[in-house]
Amino acid sequence: MNKLKLSILDLAKFTEETKTASEVLNQSTEIAKLADKLGYTRYWFAEHHNTSMVMSMFPEIMVAHVASQTQRIRVGTGGVMLPNHSAFSVAERFAMLEALYPGRIDLGIGRAPGTDGRTALALRRSWEAIKQDTFPEQLTELLGFLGHNLPDKHPFAHINASPDPFLIPEIYMLGSSTGGVEFALTKGLPFVFAAQINADLAVPVLTMYRRQFKPSEYLQEPKSILSIMVFTAETDEEAYYQAAPAILHWTMLTVGKRIVNPTFEEALSYRYSLQEEAVKQSIMRKFVIGSPGKVSEMLWQWAKETLVDEIIIFDLYSQMKGRRQGYELLAKELGLS
Repeated sequence: MNKLKLSILDLAKFTEETKTASEVLNQSTEIAKLADKLGYTRYWFAEHHNTSMVMSMFPEIMVAHVASQTQRIRVGTGGVMLPNHSAFSVAERFAMLEALYPGRIDLGIGRAPGTDGRTALALRRSWEAIKQDTFPEQLTELLGFLGHNLPDKHPFAHINASPDPFLIPEIYMLGSSTGGVEFALTKGLPFVFAAQINADLAVPVLTMYRRQFKPSEYLQEPKSILSIMVFTAETDEEAYYQAAPAILHWTMLTVGKRIVNPTFEEALSYRYSLQEEAVKQSIMRKFVIGSPGKVSEMLWQWAKETLVDEIIIFDLYSQMKGRRQGYELLAKELGLS
């Protein structure tokens, strides 16, 4: 690996600075435009539902908007939670996006609902749809609709997601365990592992993907990406300050407590119990925090261990100034262009 590529995964998250949903989405747009200028490879939006702090419910809308505001950066989803959608509908939407922005659209696909069970019911309108694991069938249909190559005996064989069979985005399988990687290997797709969810499995799963990958109609060589939480500032001290709300949120989430969108004041003044402190230390492997030089060194180490040449930064900055500065510093340190 001669160069490490960097990308960004955005939740469109409320912060203590943002008072309205419009401000949240406008800030995401501004960061995407900055990433475009700085040389980041791709900018993705996640899919989450029924949350008080995230505005990325339907990521395709922001994909279309951000693609219209940028010039070269790839834009996509990290990801579309396929069980919440019709495979045909997803294929139609992304064929349209690919037609609008040729060669710049990514479709990251996830298996989780991105929400709680009752909200999943509201999305899918059927308890049966929730109880059944239809993802393998949905994934096969989605790939078939996009490629216009469902088998002749398939009931949807003669249904076209678009008039143009070449409107195919770059497709990625997402995962945070051994489940997602199995689909990536079976279909021969690029794979993205979420270390912000399960850092301990990142190395074994991503190295397994590289070892077991076989060429397919979608990909001739294995292509894998690591996703992880990153906070960069001019000094280690400032970087840990920027990370404090995210560390508190992730710790409380792990111990089963709910602190929604903690402020800097709450994060810095919070007194961790002994149990919480132990949990806090255990989750720090999910973070990369420090000065540009230190973060660069840690990212290269992750890349070496996981055999990836690209890392997606899971964006959890709570301050626009720190967010902008962090991406500028890291782009300069790693020589993005």
